[in-house]
Amino acid sequence: MTASLVRSRALIAGAKDRLSVEQIDGGAVLIEDGMIAAIGEFDALKAKNPGAAVIGSGNDVVLPGFVNGHHHIGLTPVQLGSPDMPLELWFVTRMVSRNLDLYLDTLYSAFEMIGSGITTVQHIHGWMPGTPDQVAKASADVIRAYEDVGMKVSYCYAVRDQNRLVYQADEEFVASLPKELHEPMKRWFGRFQTGLDECLGLFADLHGAHHHKKRVKIQLAPANLHWCSDEALTALSETSKKYDAPMHMHLLETAYQKAYAEKRGGCTAVDYIERFDMLSPRLTLGHGVWLNESDIDKLAAAGACVCHNCSSNFRLRSGLAALNHFEAKGINTAIGLDEAGLNDDRDMLNEMRLVARAHRTPGMTEEDVPTFPQVLRMATEGGAKTTPYGETIGRLEVGRAADLVMIDWDQVHYPYMDAETPLIDAVIQRAKTSGVTRVICDGETLYENGRFTRVDQAGALKALHDDLARALSDDEVERRNLSKALLPHARKFYADYIDPARHEPFYRQSSRV
Repeated sequence: MTASLVRSRALIAGAKDRLSVEQIDGGAVLIEDGMIAAIGEFDALKAKNPGAAVIGSGNDVVLPGFVNGHHHIGLTPVQLGSPDMPLELWFVTRMVSRNLDLYLDTLYSAFEMIGSGITTVQHIHGWMPGTPDQVAKASADVIRAYEDVGMKVSYCYAVRDQNRLVYQADEEFVASLPKELHEPMKRWFGRFQTGLDECLGLFADLHGAHHHKKRVKIQLAPANLHWCSDEALTALSETSKKYDAPMHMHLLETAYQKAYAEKRGGCTAVDYIERFDMLSPRLTLGHGVWLNESDIDKLAAAGACVCHNCSSNFRLRSGLAALNHFEAKGINTAIGLDEAGLNDDRDMLNEMRLVARAHRTPGMTEEDVPTFPQVLRMATEGGAKTTPYGETIGRLEVGRAADLVMIDWDQVHYPYMDAETPLIDAVIQRAKTSGVTRVICDGETLYENGRFTRVDQAGALKALHDDLARALSDDEVERRNLSKALLPHARKFYADYIDPARHEPFYRQSSRV
């Protein structure tokens, strides 16, 4: 049995509650065969396990590995020519994306995630062009990249079977366009040849091939209410029950999606999916920005989760989720980096700071706003609960997987830190990716002092660069032109779609009177 002992200046095993963490100064983690075998003070554990290899100098803060609860792609939309815009218009700009090598693309974002302490990612694979066989190959390339770099992935392929460009039937939207756009739109939609039955078959095949693995799990993703027919919602709900598979569903990301649900069903989006028996602990809602009080109560009663994608919501003008109210109702919450964070990268340390700050509403009651232990919980246990990994990860605890991140204390406190500042406060507010000294998954070091142990980062990035140095293909050029031509028509479609006068915010950040 192989054993190692991770030594720390201070070990934070996880959050006790919203106001405190479980902390062991001079603590250590004993790892045996990828699992946590013991936790305690370093001197005591070393004396009991003299043969264990020691990892760390004793100057690091050790925390559970982070969980990115909502992720899609490698190169960011900005890198691929799609600027930050309101979500519904941004969908149109995403047509300009290059034809990517998905293996290399996935490695690119995996490097960024691991470098910020993320050991597990919820990868929600978006709508992919091609035949079912081509889509299956794309899925395999993404999963293979995670397996090669070594981090855990919970993979799902997002199911869409209607309203694929705006919140209207495809044929109706195309009919409203000038005739010269009809053939380019026909070619655009013709690229996507994987239907509902094939998507469900893909899930079954991937589940059979990968779900037994320690670092790969497979779950379901109803893409969003507007993208899923009643037939799709029924099938996905039944499949979730059959396989006991979690579902991660984009929902109520924008006010336009809130209005769509009312137009479609005369109710809220949560009320609508409740008709298909989807509300349960297996369900995680990605975003949930425009949930109302009744929705929140229903999610809490059902034990459903919400993944908060703060940077994405700011960048795409979606709004700000009512995190403080989710917490007050006891809803499990996670943190997702979505396409990319505010710095156009995948930096969980920075995202935790943003979540902690964005919800500091005016007032003087500290219990009303996020705390640093709460934010840590969201980025670890909270995220874990939204995946099939569940309670096997997310805390430093005997019997759980040895997934952890080590952060240099000197980077956090130098040249000075007041002795009464709680350690967790200092780490959440000041830790940077430059201070991440080591990232461990299942007891295996994936990243140490800027170097990835399994994959040649420089070689992979050069291969990605070289692949995209080629000239745009005819298909890429047509899609680029089509995106520009469609944008004014999308603006026109949504011109009177919502009534802002009906919106009453949870937070009151300022006053016009």
